[in-house]
Amino acid sequence: MKVEFVEKNFTEVKSDVLILALTTEDAEPASKKDPTPKFVSLFRDSAGELKRALSGSNFTGDKGQQVTLYPEGRHRVAHLIGLGQRSQVTVEKLRRAAAAGIKAPRAGNVSSVLLSVLGPTVEQISDYDTVHSILEGAILAAYKFDKYLTQNRKKASLSKFTVALKGVKGDIGRKAARDAASVCESVYLTRDLCNAPANDMYPEVLAGIALKIAKKYRLHARIFDEREIRRLKMGGLLAVNSGSKRPPRFITLEYRGKPTSKDWYAIVGKGITFDSGGISLKPAANMGEMKMDMSGAAAVLGTIQNLASLKIPVNVVGIAPSAENLPGGSAYKPGDVLTTMSGITIEVDNTDAEGRIILSDALHYAQRYRPKAIIDLATLTGACVVALGQHATGMFGTGEDVMAQLKEAGEKTFERVWQMPIYEEYEKQIKSDIADVKNVGGRWAGAITAALFLKRFVGDYPWVHLDIAGTAMLEEETDYAPKGGSGVGVRLLTQFFKQISS
Repeated sequence: MKVEFVEKNFTEVKSDVLILALTTEDAEPASKKDPTPKFVSLFRDSAGELKRALSGSNFTGDKGQQVTLYPEGRHRVAHLIGLGQRSQVTVEKLRRAAAAGIKAPRAGNVSSVLLSVLGPTVEQISDYDTVHSILEGAILAAYKFDKYLTQNRKKASLSKFTVALKGVKGDIGRKAARDAASVCESVYLTRDLCNAPANDMYPEVLAGIALKIAKKYRLHARIFDEREIRRLKMGGLLAVNSGSKRPPRFITLEYRGKPTSKDWYAIVGKGITFDSGGISLKPAANMGEMKMDMSGAAAVLGTIQNLASLKIPVNVVGIAPSAENLPGGSAYKPGDVLTTMSGITIEVDNTDAEGRIILSDALHYAQRYRPKAIIDLATLTGACVVALGQHATGMFGTGEDVMAQLKEAGEKTFERVWQMPIYEEYEKQIKSDIADVKNVGGRWAGAITAALFLKRFVGDYPWVHLDIAGTAMLEEETDYAPKGGSGVGVRLLTQFFKQISS
């Protein structure tokens, strides 16, 4: 897919489809005598035709308004998307406008899309963010997961995205276009990993993807097989995987973007490639969605790839414990007591609370880097989905500065996070009579007790837990995320590392 920026008016660039975002000010009448919107005159040869087409559309540029036109000249189709008042335009409105244009009907075989806004930008948004946001919304909305379709598969023809803005410096626009293409490529990777069926995506395959990323970007990867996992005494990871015939993997991927610094950050992702619930078997309904229970690990790999592609000056290690949680003769059972890598023992009350168990080993391992902070991402609890739905990620932790930066990054990328409490009063719910901790805490405050369980394994390092159960696995598509794997976390963490590195 080709992505580019050109310092030109949209009228100077030829494309199959034009997506033009307009404010209410752009759509104001040309004069008191002429009710034709101001922007129509920009289409030159097609002005008369567009004037007639718009006469019955009542297009005023209000937020969410859309109209499709078929002008003569450089564009076969023109989708006009309303942004609302210029002073109220945000980067998210630009993303959504571009996404709406991508989803609008196309005429025949379309290979190139031109995106633009008039103005060329608005005061409250930088030129870089304008270009970046438009491309982000368009490319992310164009994502399709059709690898397994053999019939009625639409051949992907959309191969070129161009942003045309007169007045934006070429070097700024081109950098924004490159950066947007990079982050979207990494989100695509993350979505593909999440949407892949479990018979094609299991721990060994996930580890292989990490090795490919390492080879492409010259990163240091270490993949621990079952023998090495056993040598490290990762009792949590071994137990969860014990019901599967496929071996577990423990993945580390190091990005050293600031080699002069000894400071490291650790991002840890839950990599359960399929979760049946184990002996505590889940209901059959919707169990197929549990192929996406490795969304945290996928986001870690996607983030490391994007940091390396953008060359962000920060040192980050990505850690992903990966297993299948299946029932079987050798599967771990309710009532078992596990000894983790840290030496902390866990009483298993429910084998379907397996994500926190494999993360216990990974979080302890992360301490080897003496990190400035540990951030974990996990599709951990249904309770978090009940609390926040699919529009915000639950955030828990001890690193107040890190959480503040993540909140800021979430507002910028619209992968929003919401801080939840981890009061010590909740800890009694995961107190065990026979071990150091119990892996579930009863019916109430399930997302909080899960976070407090993880807290036991991070030592004294600043730590943030992101429960992405609601935001990573979507039951219906949003403006620029598909039903299924959303790829959440990549854009959020990239923005976070951009902020702290600057």
